[in-house]
Amino acid sequence: MAVEEEGLRVFQSVKIKIGEAKNIPPYPGPNKMRDCYCTVNLDREEVFRTKIVEKSLCPFYGEDFYCEIPRTFRHLSFYIFDRDVFRRDSSIGKVAVKKEDLQKYHGKDTWFQLQPVSADSEVQGKVHLELRLSEVITDSGVISHKLATRVLECQGLPIINGQCDPYAAVSLLGPSRSEAKKTKVKRKTNNPQFEEVFYFEVTRPLSYTKRQFDVEEEDVDKLALRVDLWNASNLKFGDEFLGGVRVPLRVLGQAGVHDAWYFLQPRENGGKSVKVEDLGSLRLNIVYTEDHVFPSEHYNPLRDLLLDSANVEPVSASTAHILGEVCREKQEAAIPLVRLFLHYGKVVPFISAIAHAEVNRTQDPNTIFRGNSLTSKCIDETMKLAGMHYLQVTLKPIVDEICTEHKPCEIDPVKLKESENLETNRENLRQYVDRIFNVITTSGVRCPTVMCDIFFSLRESAATRFQVDQDVRYTAVSSFIFLRFFAPAILSPNLFHLRPHHPDPATSRTLTLISKTIQTLGSLAKSKSANFKESYMASFYDYFNEQKYADAVKNFLDLISTSGKWDQKSIETPIMLKEGFMIKRAQGRKRFGMKNFKKRWFRLTNHEFTYHKTKGEGALCSIPIENILAVERLEEESFKMKNMFQVIQPERALYIQANNCVEARDWIDILTKVSQCNRKRLSTYHPSAYLNGHWLCCKHSADTAPGCTPCTGGLPANIQLDVDGDRETERIYSLFSTYMTKLIKMQEACGSKSVYDGPEQEEYSSFVIDDPQETYKTLKQIISAVQTLEQQHTKYKRDKFKKTKIGSQEHPIGDKSFQCYVHQQAENSTYSI
Repeated sequence: MAVEEEGLRVFQSVKIKIGEAKNIPPYPGPNKMRDCYCTVNLDREEVFRTKIVEKSLCPFYGEDFYCEIPRTFRHLSFYIFDRDVFRRDSSIGKVAVKKEDLQKYHGKDTWFQLQPVSADSEVQGKVHLELRLSEVITDSGVISHKLATRVLECQGLPIINGQCDPYAAVSLLGPSRSEAKKTKVKRKTNNPQFEEVFYFEVTRPLSYTKRQFDVEEEDVDKLALRVDLWNASNLKFGDEFLGGVRVPLRVLGQAGVHDAWYFLQPRENGGKSVKVEDLGSLRLNIVYTEDHVFPSEHYNPLRDLLLDSANVEPVSASTAHILGEVCREKQEAAIPLVRLFLHYGKVVPFISAIAHAEVNRTQDPNTIFRGNSLTSKCIDETMKLAGMHYLQVTLKPIVDEICTEHKPCEIDPVKLKESENLETNRENLRQYVDRIFNVITTSGVRCPTVMCDIFFSLRESAATRFQVDQDVRYTAVSSFIFLRFFAPAILSPNLFHLRPHHPDPATSRTLTLISKTIQTLGSLAKSKSANFKESYMASFYDYFNEQKYADAVKNFLDLISTSGKWDQKSIETPIMLKEGFMIKRAQGRKRFGMKNFKKRWFRLTNHEFTYHKTKGEGALCSIPIENILAVERLEEESFKMKNMFQVIQPERALYIQANNCVEARDWIDILTKVSQCNRKRLSTYHPSAYLNGHWLCCKHSADTAPGCTPCTGGLPANIQLDVDGDRETERIYSLFSTYMTKLIKMQEACGSKSVYDGPEQEEYSSFVIDDPQETYKTLKQIISAVQTLEQQHTKYKRDKFKKTKIGSQEHPIGDKSFQCYVHQQAENSTYSI
């Protein structure tokens, strides 16, 4: 989801590798060990949770998490929790990285010290205040000053234990002062509108006495206003602190008026004194990306160069191929290139062109497509995007079964447990391998057309280049579909969305053995046993050393490399696409039923959307996919609840609350995609609920009134259109900008190669340059297009810098920006935070 900024769209995303924790403090009981898991939070909102690693003080997680960030945030936080079966899970420590500091750790494996978790330090949100100092003449004729403090509203307060009932406590800090005043409690909202004014006398006449001592007039500049936000709790532990701000009255200046937004801050000295090193550390790799995307016309020159890459002769002189040459990792270039070419329907000709060039450079048919080339990475990325549903349909049911059955499959005599039988384990493993092999080799008709077209091109190029080798047409395709698609998905099902988490060690070992065997079966190598270093694997493979397995692989490879002959077929067996607990509001199917909110287990397949009382029980309600007319967000004010969306049906809408903003977006996306071919999809909808006899959005009284807002989820079910082409071009521009020095060096290499027709200089030998003149021409065009976009970005940053107003709703005053604000006010100019 993009944030609009004066003609620009700003996208935020984060990719995280949660590695491991070490030196977690031992449990105080006799056992000492802990059952720990890690959460990822945007501020205080949990968006991801790892598996639980049992009985360890150095838990290894090895989990990846990626999400588009749909809202603003201040901190990306990670919490380590210890599971407690009988009580609430206890937090051990946290890592909180400020948004502006994320670039320091970009793409680096970093050990972070765990910090103590204190309720007083867990804050988020902002508050809008207005202060006004005015003169008042008392009855005795003495001039006094009063401070009017107006608490207008707050935004983005945290939800604690499913509820937020906030109020503000306002006090004036100074000598002999202790007075505090409170607003009314606002129920069930984390964006409260207070609109309350409090008055404080800030200048006292000389005759004012307290405890028989004369008190001099107070210096207003030494006073400060304190505003604390609290959650009104019914629990015996008292109200929870949500955050506060301290505003020195010197901000009033000569005008005596101050109106500004403030970020809420932790309570001073609120945390307990805990030694940081006592809490252990957490290894993380964080890649945070912020894309500033201009209107489409700005990208025309660079985009045209990229999309013409397949037509350039030789292809090594094309813009897309040059991107792969200058990037540090081929994967960096492959991801945006594939997405861009998929969007414009040009991925097959581009991959065919670079694959043909790579095959012609290959000398040995046994090494074809074995390196991490641009071709290999682009095909990998295409399979991940186009083949994800194919993978789900083919592998997910059997992988789920393996992960839940926990059958012993260890065949290494050294690792065998005393209670296990080697022959039984071998038989268990053989059955799993047989079943997975069968589902793969019979799935050819479901292979996506775009993958079939690419495989056809690979087969033709390889067969033409190595005419003597009869098997190369198979190995060229199997090196991708088996070695880079099915085998990795079996090995790490969580990375391919087949499982929510990394499997436990025993199941992971089973999947490793299956993956190894499937990879060897698909490779069609001449000597099978030579592929295994371990003797126990070589002897196990004897089960499959029959011609029928090789024939099945060849038939499958023939089928999926036949261009244009097969389309994706409709799947008769329901395939589970997503499931999990959420909260739903009763739909009113019963005339006198209560319309309350209940937690239910939701399940989505390619046939229906259902909810159940709990996982594994029968469906309480089933909505056929063809009955889903739209899936849209529901405005928070409808029920004073965040992260709500609606599944609109012919007769009614089902209102659902997800657990967090990322999960809500995921459910909306997948429900939209699975239903977007429905013939009766709506073009408009109601963004608010129908309550008390009318729609809250448009005030229409008829519950059948047509929608008042255009639907947002109307994309066709076509992967070519499920990509933002401008965003991918912006990412490619960023890569070219980052590697500009390499572009210039490549220009020098072209000049050197043209002038000196001899051995290449060592510093230029890393570049593939088949035609120096054509490559130089393309490089010149790339640099020109990148410099033009660079000027646009510089202008945008300069204009934003000038227009930034500290204290506005978009740029609240924080702990580091107060001095900037004071200086800004004094100079009567604008500064960037």
